[in-house]
Amino acid sequence: MAEFVPGRFDCLITDVSMPGRSGLELQERLRELGSSMPVIFITADTSPATEARALRGGAYACLTKPVNDEVLFHLLQNAMNFAGRSRRNERRDPPSDD
Repeated sequence: MAEFVPGRFDCLITDVSMPGRSGLELQERLRELGSSMPVIFITADTSPATEARALRGGAYACLTKPVNDEVLFHLLQNAMNFAGRSRRNERRDPPSDD
């Protein structure tokens, strides 16, 4: 996270369970840093509580392993389109009071 640069990546695909920091903690930290980057979770954890936490935290999707390649590709395309629209909206100049 020390090297995180906003806008450098369009989407994050991560697992829920990782050594050191969970994917859920990673997503939480990104949101604290102001990132609206879409996050797609791929996990073996079938707990509804885990999926609910991911989605409440702003996850774009939460997929259970094994993942269908076509489903992942479709979600990734949609997430990239979402990220592109978000960046374009952020770059627009705010309306003037003139």
